Amino acid sequence: MKLTCTQEKFKKAILNSERVVSKQNTLPILNNILFETENGVLKISATNLEIGISNQIGAKIEKEGKITIPAKLISNFINNLPSGENINIEVDNQNLKIKSGTSKAIIKGLMADDFPLLPRKNSDYILTLSSIKLKNIINKVISCVAFNETRQELTGINLIFKENELYFASTDSFRLVENKFLLEEGNIKDGYLDFISKKDSIIIPANTLSEIARIINSEIDEEINIAIEDGQIFFEINGVNIVSRLINGKYPEYKHIMPKEFQTRVVGEKSTIQGAIKMSSVFSKTKNSEIVFKIDSEAEKFFIEARSVECGENSTELMVDIVGPSQEVVFNSKYLLDGINIIGTGKVAILLNNESSPVAIKEINEKTGEVLDEYIYIVMPIKG
Repeated sequence: MKLTCTQEKFKKAILNSERVVSKQNTLPILNNILFETENGVLKISATNLEIGISNQIGAKIEKEGKITIPAKLISNFINNLPSGENINIEVDNQNLKIKSGTSKAIIKGLMADDFPLLPRKNSDYILTLSSIKLKNIINKVISCVAFNETRQELTGINLIFKENELYFASTDSFRLVENKFLLEEGNIKDGYLDFISKKDSIIIPANTLSEIARIINSEIDEEINIAIEDGQIFFEINGVNIVSRLINGKYPEYKHIMPKEFQTRVVGEKSTIQGAIKMSSVFSKTKNSEIVFKIDSEAEKFFIEARSVECGENSTELMVDIVGPSQEVVFNSKYLLDGINIIGTGKVAILLNNESSPVAIKEINEKTGEVLDEYIYIVMPIKG
Protein backbone atom coordinates (compact mmCIF):
# COMPACT_ATOMS: atom_id res chain seq x y z
CA MET A 1 0.00 0.00 0.00
CA LYS A 2 1.27 3.43 -0.93
CA LEU A 3 -0.77 6.67 -0.85
CA THR A 4 -0.95 10.38 -0.06
CA CYS A 5 -3.82 12.18 1.69
CA THR A 6 -4.49 15.46 3.51
CA GLN A 7 -3.53 15.62 7.17
CA GLU A 8 -6.85 17.20 8.19
CA LYS A 9 -9.01 14.35 6.85
CA PHE A 10 -6.60 11.67 8.05
CA LYS A 11 -6.47 13.12 11.56
CA LYS A 12 -10.27 13.34 11.78
CA ALA A 13 -10.67 9.71 10.66
CA ILE A 14 -8.11 8.53 13.22
CA LEU A 15 -9.87 10.47 15.99
CA ASN A 16 -13.25 8.99 15.05
CA SER A 17 -11.83 5.47 15.00
CA GLU A 18 -9.56 5.63 18.05
CA ARG A 19 -12.46 6.43 20.38
CA VAL A 20 -14.24 3.21 19.41
CA VAL A 21 -11.24 1.00 20.25
CA SER A 22 -11.79 -0.64 23.63
CA LYS A 23 -9.21 -0.05 26.35
CA GLN A 24 -9.67 -3.58 27.75
CA ASN A 25 -9.49 -5.82 24.70
CA THR A 26 -8.30 -9.38 25.21
CA LEU A 27 -7.82 -9.74 21.44
CA PRO A 28 -4.72 -7.77 20.35
CA ILE A 29 -6.16 -7.11 16.88
CA LEU A 30 -9.02 -5.09 18.45
CA ASN A 31 -6.48 -2.61 19.81
CA ASN A 32 -5.68 -1.75 16.19
CA ILE A 33 -7.16 0.41 13.45
CA LEU A 34 -7.58 -1.10 9.99
CA PHE A 35 -6.19 0.78 6.99
CA GLU A 36 -7.29 -0.45 3.58
CA THR A 37 -7.73 0.94 0.10
CA GLU A 38 -10.97 0.26 -1.73
CA ASN A 39 -12.41 1.77 -4.92
CA GLY A 40 -9.93 4.63 -4.96
CA VAL A 41 -10.43 5.72 -1.34
CA LEU A 42 -8.67 5.05 1.96
CA LYS A 43 -10.88 3.32 4.53
CA ILE A 44 -9.95 3.64 8.19
CA SER A 45 -11.95 1.33 10.48
CA ALA A 46 -12.15 0.22 14.10
CA THR A 47 -14.41 -1.95 16.24
CA ASN A 48 -14.84 -3.24 19.77
CA LEU A 49 -17.36 -5.87 18.59
CA GLU A 50 -20.19 -3.74 20.03
CA ILE A 51 -19.82 -0.78 17.69
CA GLY A 52 -17.87 -0.46 14.46
CA ILE A 53 -16.88 2.63 12.52
CA SER A 54 -15.52 3.07 9.01
CA ASN A 55 -14.25 6.39 7.61
CA GLN A 56 -13.73 6.94 3.89
CA ILE A 57 -11.33 9.68 2.85
CA GLY A 58 -10.05 10.72 -0.53
CA ALA A 59 -6.43 9.83 -1.27
CA LYS A 60 -3.96 9.61 -4.16
CA ILE A 61 -3.40 5.85 -4.20
CA GLU A 62 -0.29 4.55 -5.94
CA LYS A 63 -0.51 0.98 -4.63
CA GLU A 64 -3.42 -0.92 -3.07
CA GLY A 65 -3.12 -2.78 0.24
CA LYS A 66 -4.20 -3.09 3.87
CA ILE A 67 -2.73 -3.28 7.38
CA THR A 68 -3.77 -2.80 11.02
CA ILE A 69 -1.91 -0.36 13.28
CA PRO A 70 -2.10 0.18 17.09
CA ALA A 71 -4.75 2.86 17.60
CA LYS A 72 -3.11 4.64 20.51
CA LEU A 73 0.27 4.84 18.80
CA ILE A 74 -0.97 6.26 15.49
CA SER A 75 -3.29 8.66 17.32
CA ASN A 76 -0.50 10.06 19.49
CA PHE A 77 1.76 10.44 16.48
CA ILE A 78 -0.84 12.26 14.38
CA ASN A 79 -1.94 14.56 17.23
CA ASN A 80 1.63 15.81 17.69
CA LEU A 81 2.31 16.55 14.03
CA PRO A 82 2.72 20.17 12.92
CA SER A 83 -0.39 21.02 10.91
CA GLY A 84 -0.55 21.71 7.20
CA GLU A 85 1.56 19.04 5.51
CA ASN A 86 0.11 16.09 3.60
CA ILE A 87 0.41 12.53 4.94
CA ASN A 88 2.45 9.99 2.95
CA ILE A 89 1.90 6.32 3.80
CA GLU A 90 3.68 3.19 2.60
CA VAL A 91 3.41 -0.39 3.87
CA ASP A 92 6.45 -2.66 3.82
CA ASN A 93 6.46 -6.13 5.50
CA GLN A 94 3.77 -5.34 8.08
CA ASN A 95 5.41 -2.02 8.89
CA LEU A 96 3.63 1.25 8.18
CA LYS A 97 5.94 4.04 7.10
CA ILE A 98 4.30 7.40 7.64
CA LYS A 99 5.73 10.83 6.78
CA SER A 100 4.44 14.37 7.04
CA GLY A 101 6.77 17.31 6.41
CA THR A 102 9.95 16.70 8.39
CA SER A 103 8.33 14.14 10.72
CA LYS A 104 8.31 10.43 9.94
CA ALA A 105 7.80 7.13 11.74
CA ILE A 106 7.78 3.39 11.19
CA ILE A 107 4.97 1.65 13.09
CA LYS A 108 4.77 -2.11 13.45
CA GLY A 109 1.40 -3.53 12.44
CA LEU A 110 -0.56 -6.78 12.43
CA MET A 111 -2.06 -8.79 9.57
CA ALA A 112 -5.23 -7.17 8.25
CA ASP A 113 -6.75 -10.59 7.54
CA ASP A 114 -7.21 -11.12 11.30
CA PHE A 115 -9.31 -7.96 11.68
CA PRO A 116 -13.06 -8.66 12.20
CA LEU A 117 -15.30 -7.88 9.24
CA LEU A 118 -17.68 -5.02 10.00
CA PRO A 119 -21.33 -5.90 9.29
CA ARG A 120 -22.70 -4.44 6.07
CA LYS A 121 -26.31 -3.42 5.69
CA ASN A 122 -28.44 -5.33 3.20
CA SER A 123 -31.46 -3.02 3.22
CA ASP A 124 -32.05 0.62 2.27
CA TYR A 125 -32.01 3.54 4.68
CA ILE A 126 -35.43 4.18 6.21
CA LEU A 127 -34.76 7.57 7.83
CA THR A 128 -32.76 10.68 6.95
CA LEU A 129 -32.48 13.17 9.82
CA SER A 130 -30.87 16.54 10.42
CA SER A 131 -27.51 15.87 12.08
CA ILE A 132 -27.67 18.96 14.31
CA LYS A 133 -31.22 18.17 15.47
CA LEU A 134 -30.17 14.60 16.26
CA LYS A 135 -27.08 15.78 18.15
CA ASN A 136 -29.18 18.14 20.27
CA ILE A 137 -31.63 15.37 21.13
CA ILE A 138 -28.87 12.92 22.03
CA ASN A 139 -27.24 15.48 24.32
CA LYS A 140 -30.56 15.94 26.12
CA VAL A 141 -31.60 12.32 26.60
CA ILE A 142 -28.18 10.84 27.41
CA SER A 143 -28.23 12.36 30.91
CA CYS A 144 -30.77 9.88 32.30
CA VAL A 145 -29.18 6.65 31.05
CA ALA A 146 -28.39 4.12 33.79
CA PHE A 147 -24.82 2.90 34.28
CA ASN A 148 -25.77 -0.21 36.23
CA GLU A 149 -25.73 -3.10 33.77
CA THR A 150 -27.93 -5.32 35.93
CA ARG A 151 -30.79 -3.87 33.86
CA GLN A 152 -29.23 -3.87 30.42
CA GLU A 153 -32.15 -2.13 28.72
CA LEU A 154 -31.71 0.97 30.92
CA THR A 155 -28.14 1.45 29.63
CA GLY A 156 -29.62 2.40 26.27
CA ILE A 157 -31.94 4.98 24.78
CA ASN A 158 -35.42 3.89 23.76
CA LEU A 159 -36.40 4.99 20.25
CA ILE A 160 -40.15 4.77 19.59
CA PHE A 161 -41.39 4.93 16.00
CA LYS A 162 -44.64 6.62 15.03
CA GLU A 163 -45.96 7.48 11.60
CA ASN A 164 -45.18 11.19 11.92
CA GLU A 165 -42.76 11.39 14.85
CA LEU A 166 -39.98 9.72 16.78
CA TYR A 167 -39.64 9.62 20.57
CA PHE A 168 -36.21 9.34 22.21
CA ALA A 169 -36.39 8.40 25.90
CA SER A 170 -34.13 7.30 28.74
CA THR A 171 -34.48 6.63 32.45
CA ASP A 172 -32.37 5.35 35.33
CA SER A 173 -35.56 4.78 37.38
CA PHE A 174 -34.94 7.98 39.38
CA ARG A 175 -35.69 10.42 36.58
CA LEU A 176 -36.94 10.24 33.00
CA VAL A 177 -36.41 12.29 29.85
CA GLU A 178 -38.28 12.18 26.57
CA ASN A 179 -37.67 14.20 23.40
CA LYS A 180 -40.04 14.23 20.44
CA PHE A 181 -38.75 14.56 16.87
CA LEU A 182 -41.42 15.59 14.35
CA LEU A 183 -40.92 13.79 11.04
CA GLU A 184 -41.26 15.75 7.83
CA GLU A 185 -41.63 14.43 4.30
CA GLY A 186 -37.89 14.46 3.62
CA ASN A 187 -37.12 12.44 6.75
CA ILE A 188 -39.09 9.35 5.78
CA LYS A 189 -37.72 6.93 3.18
CA ASP A 190 -39.29 4.01 1.38
CA GLY A 191 -39.66 1.13 3.77
CA TYR A 192 -40.12 3.18 6.94
CA LEU A 193 -43.86 2.62 7.26
CA ASP A 194 -43.44 -1.07 6.48
CA PHE A 195 -40.70 -1.32 9.14
CA ILE A 196 -42.75 0.34 11.91
CA SER A 197 -45.72 -1.88 11.14
CA LYS A 198 -43.55 -4.78 12.32
CA LYS A 199 -41.45 -3.08 15.03
CA ASP A 200 -42.50 -0.03 17.01
CA SER A 201 -39.37 0.57 19.11
CA ILE A 202 -35.69 -0.32 19.57
CA ILE A 203 -33.07 0.26 22.31
CA ILE A 204 -29.82 1.86 21.13
CA PRO A 205 -26.75 1.61 23.41
CA ALA A 206 -25.96 5.00 24.95
CA ASN A 207 -22.28 4.65 23.99
CA THR A 208 -23.26 4.38 20.34
CA LEU A 209 -25.29 7.58 20.40
CA SER A 210 -22.53 9.35 22.34
CA GLU A 211 -20.14 8.53 19.50
CA ILE A 212 -22.67 9.71 16.92
CA ALA A 213 -23.08 13.03 18.76
CA ARG A 214 -19.30 13.46 18.99
CA ILE A 215 -18.80 12.82 15.28
CA ILE A 216 -21.52 15.28 14.22
CA ASN A 217 -20.21 18.76 13.45
CA SER A 218 -22.14 21.30 15.56
CA GLU A 219 -21.75 24.04 12.94
CA ILE A 220 -22.64 22.18 9.73
CA ASP A 221 -26.07 20.61 9.36
CA GLU A 222 -25.76 17.43 7.31
CA GLU A 223 -27.98 14.48 6.51
CA ILE A 224 -27.58 11.40 8.67
CA ASN A 225 -29.03 8.22 7.17
CA ILE A 226 -30.34 5.38 9.34
CA ALA A 227 -31.04 1.72 8.56
CA ILE A 228 -32.11 -1.03 10.98
CA GLU A 229 -31.87 -4.79 10.43
CA ASP A 230 -31.10 -8.05 12.25
CA GLY A 231 -30.58 -6.54 15.69
CA GLN A 232 -28.25 -3.84 14.35
CA ILE A 233 -28.50 -0.16 13.49
CA PHE A 234 -26.50 1.57 10.74
CA PHE A 235 -25.71 5.30 10.53
CA GLU A 236 -24.06 7.14 7.65
CA ILE A 237 -22.94 10.77 7.70
CA ASN A 238 -20.59 12.42 5.22
CA GLY A 239 -18.47 9.34 4.48
CA VAL A 240 -18.50 7.99 8.04
CA ASN A 241 -20.37 4.71 8.58
CA ILE A 242 -21.25 3.45 12.08
CA VAL A 243 -22.80 0.10 12.89
CA SER A 244 -23.91 -0.96 16.36
CA ARG A 245 -25.72 -3.82 17.97
CA LEU A 246 -29.10 -3.07 19.49
CA ILE A 247 -29.92 -3.98 23.09
CA ASN A 248 -32.25 -6.94 23.46
CA GLY A 249 -35.10 -6.66 25.91
CA LYS A 250 -38.21 -4.62 26.54
CA TYR A 251 -37.91 -1.03 27.66
CA PRO A 252 -40.07 -0.14 30.70
CA GLU A 253 -43.44 1.38 29.94
CA TYR A 254 -43.03 4.96 31.09
CA LYS A 255 -45.83 7.02 29.56
CA HIS A 256 -48.12 6.43 32.54
CA ILE A 257 -45.56 8.09 34.84
CA MET A 258 -45.87 11.40 32.97
CA PRO A 259 -48.78 13.48 34.34
CA LYS A 260 -51.12 14.81 31.67
CA GLU A 261 -51.97 17.92 33.70
CA PHE A 262 -50.27 20.03 36.36
CA GLN A 263 -51.73 22.30 39.03
CA THR A 264 -48.81 24.70 39.50
CA ARG A 265 -46.49 26.24 36.93
CA VAL A 266 -43.34 28.22 37.67
CA VAL A 267 -41.58 30.01 34.80
CA GLY A 268 -38.23 31.74 35.32
CA GLU A 269 -34.83 32.46 33.86
CA LYS A 270 -32.83 29.27 33.40
CA SER A 271 -29.52 30.78 34.54
CA THR A 272 -31.06 32.30 37.70
CA ILE A 273 -32.70 29.02 38.76
CA GLN A 274 -29.49 27.10 37.98
CA GLY A 275 -27.46 29.42 40.17
CA ALA A 276 -29.89 29.18 43.08
CA ILE A 277 -29.95 25.37 42.97
CA LYS A 278 -26.14 25.20 42.87
CA MET A 279 -25.89 27.59 45.80
CA SER A 280 -28.39 25.65 47.89
CA SER A 281 -26.73 22.31 47.13
CA VAL A 282 -23.57 23.60 48.84
CA PHE A 283 -25.54 23.75 52.10
CA SER A 284 -27.16 20.34 51.67
CA LYS A 285 -25.00 17.57 53.08
CA THR A 286 -27.65 14.86 53.18
CA LYS A 287 -27.33 11.63 51.23
CA ASN A 288 -29.76 12.84 48.57
CA SER A 289 -28.45 16.43 48.50
CA GLU A 290 -31.92 17.70 49.42
CA ILE A 291 -33.14 21.17 48.56
CA VAL A 292 -36.64 22.62 49.03
CA PHE A 293 -38.81 24.54 46.56
CA LYS A 294 -41.25 26.83 48.39
CA ILE A 295 -43.87 28.36 46.10
CA ASP A 296 -46.15 30.97 47.67
CA SER A 297 -48.84 31.80 45.12
CA GLU A 298 -50.62 34.45 47.16
CA ALA A 299 -47.45 36.42 47.83
CA GLU A 300 -46.10 35.53 44.35
CA LYS A 301 -42.81 34.42 45.87
CA PHE A 302 -40.55 31.49 45.07
CA PHE A 303 -37.74 30.32 47.37
CA ILE A 304 -35.07 27.65 46.92
CA GLU A 305 -33.71 26.58 50.31
CA ALA A 306 -31.36 24.10 51.96
CA ARG A 307 -30.05 23.52 55.46
CA SER A 308 -27.78 21.09 57.27
CA VAL A 309 -26.35 20.72 60.75
CA GLU A 310 -22.78 20.84 59.39
CA CYS A 311 -23.03 23.89 57.12
CA GLY A 312 -25.95 26.03 58.17
CA GLU A 313 -28.72 27.20 55.86
CA ASN A 314 -29.36 29.07 52.65
CA SER A 315 -32.43 30.66 51.06
CA THR A 316 -32.72 32.40 47.67
CA GLU A 317 -35.81 34.29 46.53
CA LEU A 318 -36.32 34.27 42.76
CA MET A 319 -38.39 36.47 40.48
CA VAL A 320 -40.64 34.07 38.57
CA ASP A 321 -44.14 33.81 37.12
CA ILE A 322 -46.40 31.56 39.21
CA VAL A 323 -49.71 30.05 38.10
CA GLY A 324 -51.66 27.73 40.41
CA PRO A 325 -51.69 26.85 44.11
CA SER A 326 -48.78 27.07 46.59
CA GLN A 327 -46.42 24.11 46.85
CA GLU A 328 -43.54 22.92 49.03
CA VAL A 329 -41.52 20.14 47.43
CA VAL A 330 -38.18 18.48 48.31
CA PHE A 331 -35.78 17.50 45.49
CA ASN A 332 -32.46 15.79 44.91
CA SER A 333 -30.49 18.83 43.71
CA LYS A 334 -28.33 16.86 41.28
CA TYR A 335 -31.28 15.25 39.50
CA LEU A 336 -33.07 18.59 39.32
CA LEU A 337 -30.01 20.42 38.00
CA ASP A 338 -29.37 17.76 35.34
CA GLY A 339 -32.81 18.44 33.89
CA ILE A 340 -32.44 22.21 33.89
CA ASN A 341 -28.88 22.19 32.53
CA ILE A 342 -29.95 20.63 29.24
CA ILE A 343 -32.84 23.01 28.62
CA GLY A 344 -32.21 24.73 25.28
CA THR A 345 -34.15 27.93 25.96
CA GLY A 346 -33.41 30.96 28.15
CA LYS A 347 -36.46 30.35 30.30
CA VAL A 348 -37.59 27.14 31.98
CA ALA A 349 -40.99 25.88 33.11
CA ILE A 350 -41.28 23.78 36.27
CA LEU A 351 -44.64 21.99 36.53
CA LEU A 352 -45.91 20.45 39.78
CA ASN A 353 -48.97 18.79 41.33
CA ASN A 354 -47.98 18.04 44.94
CA GLU A 355 -45.07 17.05 47.16
CA SER A 356 -45.13 13.38 46.08
CA SER A 357 -46.12 13.44 42.38
CA PRO A 358 -43.72 13.54 39.40
CA VAL A 359 -42.48 17.02 38.53
CA ALA A 360 -41.85 18.09 34.91
CA ILE A 361 -39.28 20.46 33.46
CA LYS A 362 -39.99 21.89 30.00
CA GLU A 363 -38.69 24.50 27.59
CA ILE A 364 -40.38 27.84 26.89
CA ASN A 365 -40.98 29.60 23.58
CA GLU A 366 -39.40 32.93 24.48
CA LYS A 367 -41.40 34.89 21.89
CA THR A 368 -44.86 33.62 22.85
CA GLY A 369 -44.25 32.40 26.41
CA GLU A 370 -45.80 29.06 25.45
CA VAL A 371 -44.65 25.90 27.23
CA LEU A 372 -43.12 23.61 24.59
CA ASP A 373 -43.92 19.90 24.55
CA GLU A 374 -41.06 18.48 22.46
CA TYR A 375 -38.82 17.97 25.50
CA ILE A 376 -39.90 16.82 28.95
CA TYR A 377 -37.75 15.90 31.95
CA ILE A 378 -39.52 14.09 34.80
CA VAL A 379 -38.04 13.94 38.31
CA MET A 380 -39.59 12.43 41.42
CA PRO A 381 -39.64 14.56 44.58
CA ILE A 382 -38.14 13.20 47.79
CA LYS A 383 -41.03 12.32 50.03
CA GLY A 384 -40.90 13.77 53.50
